[in-house]
Amino acid sequence: MVSIYDIEGIERLRSRHAVQPHRIKLFRNALFKNVLERDDALATLPENAQAAFRSEVAFQSLELAERRDSEIDGATKLLFRTADGALVESVILRPKTGRTSLCISSQVGCACACGFCATGRMGFLRDLSTAEILDQIVQAARMVKPEGRSIRNIVFMGMGEPLLNTGNLFQSLELLRAAPLFNYAGSRLMVSSVGIPHAMEELARRFPEIRQAISLHSARQEVREQLMPLARKYPLKQLRKSLAALSANGKVMVEYLMLDGVNDRDGDLQALETYLRGIPVHINLIPFNAFEGCTLRGTPRPGREAFATRLKQAGFDTTLRHSFGTDIAAACGQLAQGRQTRS
Repeated sequence: MVSIYDIEGIERLRSRHAVQPHRIKLFRNALFKNVLERDDALATLPENAQAAFRSEVAFQSLELAERRDSEIDGATKLLFRTADGALVESVILRPKTGRTSLCISSQVGCACACGFCATGRMGFLRDLSTAEILDQIVQAARMVKPEGRSIRNIVFMGMGEPLLNTGNLFQSLELLRAAPLFNYAGSRLMVSSVGIPHAMEELARRFPEIRQAISLHSARQEVREQLMPLARKYPLKQLRKSLAALSANGKVMVEYLMLDGVNDRDGDLQALETYLRGIPVHINLIPFNAFEGCTLRGTPRPGREAFATRLKQAGFDTTLRHSFGTDIAAACGQLAQGRQTRS
């Protein structure tokens, strides 16, 4: 079987069945730009080639196992089952701006074991393939089309650490930007990571227009190690050099999860200001989303607002982020809550 995302494989199939190139363009437009179902897209091909494409092309790699819609903010959590029975999640975000976003997964589970993240409690099963990554986007796009919406922004911020799956991540980014397929502008794509310096720099070199978000959460090494075990391998001093390198392509998004009594005190604020001084960044202050088995508590709203005000006074672009989908366990850090990696 040839994956629908395999440009060279589809070209060989086209040549073997004598399909004109412009018919393949119509076929791809139907699938990726108009997000039609398989049979409707096949109808754009010559009749004598439709059966071959139906039998020789793998159109879908994920099965939708469950959909949960928030009753408070319009978020939708999608639970997908892979061919080997693993479960992964994506989240559709419908902010009031109308610019629909999709948060997608890159792995089944996660090996980073961050203390504030439910996915980290699952452990790591395997990387998602390029087809499994992209299939989340296609299925979500079909889902929102009847609403008059399209997926405008894609964020690699779901289950898993994208920069520990760089081969499939980079191929996915290439295909998302490819004109024959999705044709996304790089500015509409974002990769969020815990901060793996060499991979961050390679991503910036290969895709300078694609935005990166770094989960910092503390500018104090001992605190960051407690929250994020991978910080022992990639200390703050090393990470800062990569942040400075990334900023050559524009402001870097720095994500800071606010935890009561852990990283929200005066000393934490001063350390953050000192650490980021001189680097063009946008600081995103994130509320903590509780999940079963975690004893951490989020900083109350007044404390987050005061922290943000002081960062702005210090000259940093700062945003207080609102969490979507908390009532369906779809917010940041909650994915896979109460789920096993296999059905």
